[in-house]
Amino acid sequence: MVKTKNAGRSIVERVHTLSTKNGHEIQHFGTIAKLPIALETSICVRSVENLNQVLVDTKTLTDMYKKHHWQVSGPTFYQLHLLFDKHFKEQSELVDALAERIQSLGGVSIAMAHDVAEMTLIPRVPRGREAVPVQISRLLHAHEIVLKEARAMARQAAEAGDDGTNDLLVSDVIRTNELQVWLLGEHLVEPSVPK
Repeated sequence: MVKTKNAGRSIVERVHTLSTKNGHEIQHFGTIAKLPIALETSICVRSVENLNQVLVDTKTLTDMYKKHHWQVSGPTFYQLHLLFDKHFKEQSELVDALAERIQSLGGVSIAMAHDVAEMTLIPRVPRGREAVPVQISRLLHAHEIVLKEARAMARQAAEAGDDGTNDLLVSDVIRTNELQVWLLGEHLVEPSVPK
C-alpha cells in the first residue's frame, strides 16, 4: 500500500493493475487442466470441444433473442417482446451452465464475442429489422442447429461415461430448446378458416 499526500489529505493506492503486455495466460485454450473428477483426460478433451461448440451456438442464439426483442414490431409486438426477453434469459442461463461445465472438466470456455462469431454454425443475421415471421424462422433454424448438435453430443458423452455433460445437454439444453421451439412455432401457424 502506497500513501501519498494531496492537498493535505492522505491518498492510499491499493490497486496496481498489470499492463496487458506483462500479463500471460495461465491456461491456453484447447488444453485440459487435470482435475480429480474420475474422467479420463481424453473424455474431458472431447466433451470440452463439444460443449464449446454448443456454447458458441447458444451464445449466438441468445444474442439473436435480444436483437429480436429490441427490433420486433407489428400487432403481436408486446407478446413477442416479452417472449423474446424470456427466452433470452433462459438461453443466458444455459450459456453460464455450459461455460461452467467446460471449466469443471478442466477446459477453457469460449468467452469473447469475436471467438463466438468465428466458431458459430448459426448463419449471421442482418443488422436491420426484419418482419416477425422472418425473425421467428431464423430463431427456429438456430434452435434446430443447437438441438442437432446437442443430441449428437449427448450420445457421445453418454457412451464415454461423461454423465454430467450428458445430463446438462439432455436435461437443460435439449429440453429448454424444445420448449422454446414449440412456443415460437405456434406464432407461425396460420389460423384455419371454417368452410
